[in-house]
Amino acid sequence: MNDQELIPEADGGPVDAAAQGVSPLQRKPLRRNEREMTSPNTATAALETNRPRKRRIKRFIAIAASAAVLIGAPAAIIVARPWAPTTGPSVQSVRYLGLYEPDAPAAYTGIDRFAQAIGRQPNIVSYYNPWLKPFQAGFARSAASRGATALVQLDPTNVPLAKIAAGQYDAYLRSYATAIKDFGGHVILSFGHEMNGYWYSWGNLSTQPAVFVAAWRHVVTLFRAAGAGNVTWLWAVNVTDQTTEIPNPAPWWPGGSYVNWVGIDGYYDSPLAGFAQVFGPTIVDVRSLTKDPIFISETGVKPAAGQQAKIVDLFAGIRAYGLLGFLWFDQNYSGDDWRISSSQAFTAFRQQTKAFFKPPQG
Repeated sequence: MNDQELIPEADGGPVDAAAQGVSPLQRKPLRRNEREMTSPNTATAALETNRPRKRRIKRFIAIAASAAVLIGAPAAIIVARPWAPTTGPSVQSVRYLGLYEPDAPAAYTGIDRFAQAIGRQPNIVSYYNPWLKPFQAGFARSAASRGATALVQLDPTNVPLAKIAAGQYDAYLRSYATAIKDFGGHVILSFGHEMNGYWYSWGNLSTQPAVFVAAWRHVVTLFRAAGAGNVTWLWAVNVTDQTTEIPNPAPWWPGGSYVNWVGIDGYYDSPLAGFAQVFGPTIVDVRSLTKDPIFISETGVKPAAGQQAKIVDLFAGIRAYGLLGFLWFDQNYSGDDWRISSSQAFTAFRQQTKAFFKPPQG
């Protein structure tokens, strides 16, 4: 991962890395039930891992109609949509190609299998970390040996964020920060992702935005004080949808000095949904807050939505909006099938990867 791209930026410009203690570097979604599962025994100790329960169908319903209201035109005329890619310069490549496989972090088998199918190793790989469970340095080392960076989703499930903000979990957080510092390589860390959704205990119907912001700032400040300057902080939101209680994420924004990258989670579930419809409105919302780099931190395509065409659209959308890249959520989940389901879709993924995946050098 290119150190230069990991330098945090405040809203008004670059932040002094030394001063901040960091290295330069649709239908209504259904509530996700989370559970901890014990992974099969490996040569090392058995690992409990949090498998995200991803029965979520992302935003598309009534998009064409709402666009017509916004621009005062017939629903079919959506070329003037306010979320068209005018929020920043386009780029020629996808710099970061990420992947989540359900056997991570206990194993790397699923990631290697997917990498073989598309002809390239991803350079970001993710896992979901249950609260009070330790940092999985072994997985991060496996990733680093393949040229990838671990993206950790630290999930404070059923933990009052006010207690985190008040320092009641500082011992755990300090040990976690020390483990990342001792690992030494880059780690992308997200805390309480999709907070503007309602399906998590830290979500918008359960926790006030001000409490989330206080907890986020406390976590970041503690990690920096512990010397974990190898962390890139990913503030990851859900795509917005006012009709399903997923609002603009602005109230949860902790401030530019506490964030390096912004993540957006969103999925294709309809043949009619393109990148601009799924992600465009949220990109506009984010750009009203910050110029920080944006990474699509979870995405996938249902087979019924047309995986082959949507994979091409995904690569094109990343480049058109000037984003960093995307992370593919490769899991079949409780009736929602996000795995690539056909040889044609894998061929499209492989071709797009070969043509447009250009990782940063250095």
